[in-house]
Amino acid sequence: MIESEIEISEDLVRDLLREQHPDLAELPIREVAGGWGNQMWRLGDELAVRMQRKDTRPDLQLKERRWLPTLASRLPLPIPIPVRDGAPSERFPKIWTVMTWVEGTPLDHGSITRGDHAADTLAAFLKALHVEAPADGPTDSDVGGHPKDCTDGFENFLRALAPGPVADDVRAVREVWDDAVAAPEWEGPPVWVHGDLHPANVVIAHGTLAGVIDFGAVFAGDPAWDLAAAWLLLPAGGAARFFDTYAQADEAAVRRARGLAAMKSLFLMLMGQNGDRGLPGGKPNWGPAGRSALDRVLKGL
Repeated sequence: MIESEIEISEDLVRDLLREQHPDLAELPIREVAGGWGNQMWRLGDELAVRMQRKDTRPDLQLKERRWLPTLASRLPLPIPIPVRDGAPSERFPKIWTVMTWVEGTPLDHGSITRGDHAADTLAAFLKALHVEAPADGPTDSDVGGHPKDCTDGFENFLRALAPGPVADDVRAVREVWDDAVAAPEWEGPPVWVHGDLHPANVVIAHGTLAGVIDFGAVFAGDPAWDLAAAWLLLPAGGAARFFDTYAQADEAAVRRARGLAAMKSLFLMLMGQNGDRGLPGGKPNWGPAGRSALDRVLKGL
């Protein structure tokens, strides 16, 4: 059995807690549905255990441990805060982290009904996040660059979907992408960027955004990677209100963000397609979320 196939069970989580954090070991433990690179286990009412699953890079959780306590203090929405470190062991040869629990329903299992409020909330959150990062802020070789550096990924997603879900939209999607590739690069200082805002990485309550989770991709770079969330998260019409409220994105940033939103929508649709086909790691409920996001991107809404 390879590392990525280690079965994570309630008994394993409790045993690890008994070994490394015995004062937490008797709290109720229950699995949280979802997750991709990491699996979450609810620990009591206020905590969660974040276990590496698909992720083979410890630096993703190490980034969260290092930076989330600093970021959380100035963000207007709750985010998970690491409170205990779990070390690799013979029982589980990967790192794991005990974090605060962010209450709410993941957006890929719910919907936003208060669109204006959600747009304003997202804008306020990203304005607070998108400040200049320190010189030792994290960078990421996989994400964070100009769209022109992501063309291979975009093409792979589009080819995988073109025969079916996007057969009628290939030309329109390419036009959005080509416009993003042609847009000027980010010329400002690297700012803090969540990097992976999509419906499974935010939670909602009372019809609006209530928290942001999974900061494993956090990096210092181009804010356009987060601005794509205007189309990925908000209902039709929300993007325009978001950019009006955010009020610090120039035309080039909006063009880059729209292209990145198209690429991320394709990724969500591909994960949904994989789920429909019963492939490992597929997420059937991501398909409809990706399709509706792509529709908003193509309509400019």
